[in-house]
Amino acid sequence: MNKPLFIFEMANNHMGDTAHGIAIIEAMREACQGFPFDFAFKLQYRDLDTFVHPSFKGRDDVKYVKRFEETRLTREQFQLLVDTMRSCGFKTVCTPFDENSVDLIAAQNIETIKIASCSLTDWQLLEKIASAGKPVIASTAGACPEEVDNVVSFFLHRATPLTLMHCVAEYPTPDAHLHIARIDALRERYPEVRIGFSTHESPDVTEPVMLALAKGATVFEKHVGLPTERFALNAYSANPAQVRQWLQAAERALAMCGNETWPVATPAEQESLASLRRGVFMTHSVKAGANIDNSDVCFAFPPVPGQITANQWSKYNRFTATTKIDAGQPLMASQVNTRNEREQVLAAVTAVRHLLHSGNIVVPGKSDLEISHHYGMDRFAEYGLTMITVVNREYCKKLIVMLPGQTHPEQHHKQKEETFVILHGSIQIWLNDKLTEARRGDVITVQRGVKTQIL
Repeated sequence: MNKPLFIFEMANNHMGDTAHGIAIIEAMREACQGFPFDFAFKLQYRDLDTFVHPSFKGRDDVKYVKRFEETRLTREQFQLLVDTMRSCGFKTVCTPFDENSVDLIAAQNIETIKIASCSLTDWQLLEKIASAGKPVIASTAGACPEEVDNVVSFFLHRATPLTLMHCVAEYPTPDAHLHIARIDALRERYPEVRIGFSTHESPDVTEPVMLALAKGATVFEKHVGLPTERFALNAYSANPAQVRQWLQAAERALAMCGNETWPVATPAEQESLASLRRGVFMTHSVKAGANIDNSDVCFAFPPVPGQITANQWSKYNRFTATTKIDAGQPLMASQVNTRNEREQVLAAVTAVRHLLHSGNIVVPGKSDLEISHHYGMDRFAEYGLTMITVVNREYCKKLIVMLPGQTHPEQHHKQKEETFVILHGSIQIWLNDKLTEARRGDVITVQRGVKTQIL
């Protein structure tokens, strides 16, 4: 699924009347026109002849027995509703409450099986559902994390595509009991499954769907119905107008959330930010071809259009004048060639990390890394080295890393001697005019004033 999926739950709101059920489906088709979502319709199946125990059949004093028996439909009548759903462009979903109903779902080729919260750990029913080989959506109202863990493991080990629905089994659910933050917990605990929100709040309340979508839920379920002079709606089922308001709220939330990628700033955003930045102004005149550094510039407000700003001035950017630039003038992008060395620095650091790893060399945490590049980063592969400062107090200890093929220019120290311990690989080192080759484990001491070049 590439779009959020909205499921309209008919439950028993067809009232045992096929024509009324068809009217609900057709009314919801009109209500969801024009929205950028996928839509499904859901039925509930109970094989009443076996689902209700014989001792309770016909009892008017048991709420749900009375409700289920009064809204009974035949297999053929359910098929008519399923056919209407498909003709109206809805995906088909069904909740079975017994094993025989799973067989009917399979016979009618309904696409997805929904597990009600009350059946979440009905393992006999779950075994039957798993055997149907269909995607599963499971509501989690009232379940503890360990129970949900077991259900997730059960279906994932059977390679069953699974969606978990955050759900609260209060009808309608008051705001204080919605616990929409639980969507975060489900997403973190079960990253391999899709997370949704099965809602039972008052149908006039639209904020929960916005919050759930912002939390990352991508499947949404709501009870729906069609009030008539004969049939009234319960307190948690939405009429077509309320469904459309619900979907409008979700669409608005989707637009507000955008996506998780870092978007390119809009032109208005770019213009607003640029107008508040400091510009780079010349403090010295420079000639064409000169490199411009910190000693040549200052940063001040306001910038002018086309000017290099302080935000573009970093240790990774190198600016070379293409024309003469006078002191006091803004430094314009059109007056310089700009070269960014960040990618070269990252490549050098990555190569050094790999070399240290291959030599099993441990680098203490928070060590400072310095890249020595006497002739610029463009020639770092030829001339340069990397120094990692381990200790820098009255004495200094550094890890010096030279990549294959690198040479470090000649240098000498007047006030201290140096000692090199070869930890990995081999080097050639010129000490004045004498070439010495050193390998792992060798120790080389360089006296004060001795000219040193490392190859």
